[in-house]
Amino acid sequence: MKKSLVVLVLLGSFCGGFIPSEDFPSAKITNGEIEAELYLPDANRGYYQGTRFDWAGVMPRLEYRKHSYFGIWNPAKYDPQLHDAIAGPVEEFVAVGMNEAEIGGEFLKIGVGSLIKPDAKPYSFNTPYQIKNGGKWTVKKSIDKIEFTHVISDAAGYGYVYRKTVKLLNGKPEMVLEHSLKNTGQKPIETQMYNHNFFMIDNEPTGPNIYTSFPYEIKAEGKGFGSIAKTENRAISYTKELESGNFVFTAGLQGFGLSPDDYDILIQNLKTGASVQITCDQPLAKFVYWACHTTSCPEPYIKLSVKPKEEVKWKINYKFIAR
Repeated sequence: MKKSLVVLVLLGSFCGGFIPSEDFPSAKITNGEIEAELYLPDANRGYYQGTRFDWAGVMPRLEYRKHSYFGIWNPAKYDPQLHDAIAGPVEEFVAVGMNEAEIGGEFLKIGVGSLIKPDAKPYSFNTPYQIKNGGKWTVKKSIDKIEFTHVISDAAGYGYVYRKTVKLLNGKPEMVLEHSLKNTGQKPIETQMYNHNFFMIDNEPTGPNIYTSFPYEIKAEGKGFGSIAKTENRAISYTKELESGNFVFTAGLQGFGLSPDDYDILIQNLKTGASVQITCDQPLAKFVYWACHTTSCPEPYIKLSVKPKEEVKWKINYKFIAR
């Protein structure tokens, strides 16, 4: 990487801003209402080359009516293999087959490939696992959507065709993430998938101006809850701005039921009037919430169970609002 690019990357990271660079494969999409930019999967030149998140759909920028919703939130020194050197409504699939794999054997991370199990320790998202089989990525681009296809075969009995389409709806301030996962291997795929949702609405620091609400009463226990973060009136709110280096976290937001209607999240910037509503056609399996100074992240999980030769499909919808 050129010295000038390194400086730009570091400055962009510390400022929580977008890093334009011709060195990273990327593409823009628009529907006349929304404009977004995505980094594309590339094992050699890609912005993200880590083993935690799905490589499809990395989005450093989305704008609607002069409001911004995503950016480079991580103030750490940039490294393409860093587990969270990533941006946007990015997703992670829970590791498949790691407990059964022998040391030195393979396990699966959908959207990444098959990884080598280095020791007897349980999976850790911040471990830089070695990729044994990165599979094949195909990207189809058009004006208002990008379709990603990832194919893995012969990975310790696992195989799949994974498709993810990031699509802006015609004439609407909406984005849909369309997914399909076909099991082409001999073993069943049992996993969960969540979207980390690294929101940076108008670059507002996490604090009293960030308000996340739900269609039901919620409860949460964990770091910062009850002091910095409050759960009342069907919402998560803040008593003060989070200091740099601090965070809030709960591993189990409670209150949702078994209906897909409960996968309904509204994140608002009360100062600028920009907000976004997230819905899905699947029920919630778990709900994590994490936030630091630069980003506030509802992390809704869904369960996926795919037998050999079966295919499952699901959608996540983002409705952008600006007053």
